This record gives sequence, C-alpha cells and structure tokens, in this order.
Amino acid sequence: MDNDVEEQDTFPVERDGGDENQGTQRRRGRRVEKFQKNVSKWMLPEELQETYLERANCCPPPIFIILVSIVELAVFIYYAVWKPQKQWITLGVGIWESPLTYKPELREEAWRFISYMFVHAGVEHILGNLLMQLLLGIPLELVHKGFEVGMVYMAGVLAGSLASSIFDPRSALVGASGGVYALMGGYFMNAVVNFKEMSLLFGIFRILVIVLIVGTDVGFALYRRFFTDDSGMRVSFVAHIGGGVAGMTIGYVFFTNYNKKLLKDPRFWMCIVGYIAFLGFAVIFNIFLSPASSM
Repeated sequence: MDNDVEEQDTFPVERDGGDENQGTQRRRGRRVEKFQKNVSKWMLPEELQETYLERANCCPPPIFIILVSIVELAVFIYYAVWKPQKQWITLGVGIWESPLTYKPELREEAWRFISYMFVHAGVEHILGNLLMQLLLGIPLELVHKGFEVGMVYMAGVLAGSLASSIFDPRSALVGASGGVYALMGGYFMNAVVNFKEMSLLFGIFRILVIVLIVGTDVGFALYRRFFTDDSGMRVSFVAHIGGGVAGMTIGYVFFTNYNKKLLKDPRFWMCIVGYIAFLGFAVIFNIFLSPASSM
C-alpha cells in the first residue's frame, strides 16, 4: 500500500495556468489604457478626452500612415541601391530621372503632382519625414481614424505641389513634406485654438516642438533649394508652405471636429470651396500662364 502511495506521488501534478494568463492580460490592458490616455492628452481638449477613452480601440489600426511610410521607405531603398546616395542632402541622377519626381517641364504627366511624395533626396530627408509623420500621424489616426488623416495628408501633398508650380515654377519637387506639414499644420492650429482647454504644460511643449521641427526642416529645405546644385537642378521648398496652409485650414477643421458631424460644420464647406478654387486656379495657371512652359 505504501508503495502505491509513493508511486502516485511521483506523478507530475498539473497546475492551472489560468491565473498567470489573466495576470498577463491585465498588465497588457493597463499598458494599452495608459497609452490611450497619453494619446488623448496629446490630441484632444480635456472635455473630449473622456469620450475618446470610453470608446478607444485600435480597430481599425492606423493603417494609412503606416502603409504610406512603408511605400516611401521602399522607394527610397530602391533608388539608394540602384543609384547610391553619396551625400545626405543632395539628389542623385537616379532620383532626378525617376517617373515619380515632379519636374516642371513634365507637369503634363499629372500623376507627378502626387507621386513626388514617394521620392526623397537623401537619408536625412527620408528619416526626417518618416519620423515626423509616424510620431504625429499614428496618434492622429487612432483618434480621428484613417479617412480623416488620409484626406488631410493627401490634401497637403497636392497643395504642396500646386503651390510649388505657381510660386516656384522652375523647380523640381521630391519628398512627403507637403503631407507631413499638413498634419503638423492641423495639429498646430488645434493646439493653439484649444490651448486653454488642453493641459498647460502639454500645450506649451507641443507648440515649441512643432516650431523647432519646422525651423530645422525648413532650414534643410532652404539649403537644398539655394545652396546645392550637384545635379543641375533646384528643389523647391514651397511644398512645405503649401502643405502647412492646407493643414491649418482643412486639417484644423478635421482635427477639431472629434465626435461631431463634419458635414454640418460651415468651416468644412468654406475650406472645401477654397481648396477647389485654389485647385482650379492652379490648373489654369499651369496650362496657360506658367513660365515653366518655356523651359
């Protein structure tokens, strides 16, 4: 009998791992909740933060800004391997001859007004744009979802190229700065207008960070435009301004209408009418008035 007991004691005892799994899930849930709280503090006034947290989820995930970033990085790697970049802030011949780059003498190829966003001038250029649009675009997309962020981003890309074709008509254009500046412009206006409703420290910090980033990036853009000529061309910086203006108008309306019906906001329709008017003028200018026609 004793032998039977000893033999039974030698069998492994199965332990229930449910408690451990539940503890892991609770810790994961607390981390997600903390992340969502930080997102709400950065993106929304205090009066809307509770509403966001009540229905916050990652479905759908921020797929737009991540997908755009992956494509931009893939295009850069393609040209870097095919025609390696020798410097950080100058263009190679491969990029200059790309069917994606906006070139004023080829502006009848209308896709270039959009496709230039996928081509970047060098390591510093692609890393700067990816860093800014991921750090800002992912939280914005978690709050406002992909459609709103995508509309603002693409409006900035198109506004940037059209503004460049009008105000700097003889210059080429590469990079996603128009879209990035649209996101920053909309976020900046939201932070300024709702400054009193947002956390004071966060409000000041947000504005200072945006000013610092814009100043640094515009400095590089001005350098590329006026002080480099390695490939016999000039790269415009006007897309930064065009994208920023689009963000401060259309982006501001989109990003301040959380939990509201956008189509009932008269500011939305004013921005849409203004954007369409600008688009019409830019088309007429490029067809009939552009000095780039004589290049």
